[in-house]
Amino acid sequence: MINISKLYCGQVTPGDWIRYGMKGSKQRETDIVPAKASERRPIVVWNITRACNLQCVHCYNDSGTGKAVHEATTEQAKVVLDDLSSFGVPSVLFSGGEPLMRQDLFELIEYAVGRGLRTVISTNGTLITEDKARTIKDLGVSYVGISLDGIGPINDKFRGVAGAFDWAVRGIRNCQQAGVRVGLRLTLTKQNTQDVEALFDFFEAEGIERACFYHLVPSGRGGQIATEDLTHAQSRQVIETILTKTRRLKEMGRLTDILTVDNHVDGIYLYRKLLKEDPSKAEAVWKLLTWNGGGMNSSGVGIGCIDFHGNVHANQFWGHYTIGNVHNRSFSEIWMDESDPLLKGLRRRRDYVKGRCRLCKYFDACGGSLRVRADLHFGDPWAPDPACYLTDEEIGLEDEKQNQLVEWGEWFEMPQ
Repeated sequence: MINISKLYCGQVTPGDWIRYGMKGSKQRETDIVPAKASERRPIVVWNITRACNLQCVHCYNDSGTGKAVHEATTEQAKVVLDDLSSFGVPSVLFSGGEPLMRQDLFELIEYAVGRGLRTVISTNGTLITEDKARTIKDLGVSYVGISLDGIGPINDKFRGVAGAFDWAVRGIRNCQQAGVRVGLRLTLTKQNTQDVEALFDFFEAEGIERACFYHLVPSGRGGQIATEDLTHAQSRQVIETILTKTRRLKEMGRLTDILTVDNHVDGIYLYRKLLKEDPSKAEAVWKLLTWNGGGMNSSGVGIGCIDFHGNVHANQFWGHYTIGNVHNRSFSEIWMDESDPLLKGLRRRRDYVKGRCRLCKYFDACGGSLRVRADLHFGDPWAPDPACYLTDEEIGLEDEKQNQLVEWGEWFEMPQ
């Protein structure tokens, strides 16, 4: 995650303690502020169910109704939560499918909170009634992330169900009324970039402080709309819009938590922009980016996933590669076993990454970005991230280095 509010606008945001090793950012007394990003325990995304009441065209795990599944029972899930608590994970994110379709969700959340786990719900928001919002508040859920992909019909087209936008807005308002910390999750595509300014107007009108803009990852059903992914020029344009709008909110006196997700190149773009606008601030931002390490300390390190079959993955988009299964071994045991070649490589990616990423002068801050996107595009997890929109000149890849990559057999033709 690239925290625009923190890096570009200098605001203190709730995740600074784990994202940048900074105290005083709403961490609990029991939270361990890591000395190094590489030493973080993973935030665990748990796809607790595959059932879903929507039909999102970009669903990363192909959720829906009537699909094969090996979900954990209530008692099995509690055993997993016991392990995650003992392992010291900073947060468990209950996702799906649509987690609110799982009848025992609140029982599991109550159990998780009782074991000292910070809990988050990732939902489409359409099922959050006033009563459910009050229950979420009473249970002590730390945050509810509600997915939207545009305003009105744009959102409904992606969600596959007419009325989904209005139902989600109702869920947002119910959470706010109940005092639940709530924010939005949005996936950027060619179909909704024109809605970004309108979305910021929506944030302002609805009093929404937190929003995460995800770059598309073509996993699950997302692979079927890969042509809707942004071009590099469109990526640059939308990041400019997000930066401008976030700064405007700060100038208005709004405390925000605006982030981009799944492309650590955004941090480099922001840093390069600050080098021109405010070099001293750029220097401070560089220290934060390199402490975090970008992709180096993300997938397989600071984030992991348990899917609805019990399979463990390096993140929620690695559904095609399984590290282990919690029905057979505990998550903690699976996570600490580096005999798996992918897990080992993700934690030592300097020794594995190829092509322009290997020679990029910003590697310490970006860390090669998202390895799963490289694997899905090039069939090689160590190839460059095809979503990198910086030019060869911008990353310091002059002709001599390009020739070296050709000689080494590491030249990958990047999309535009």
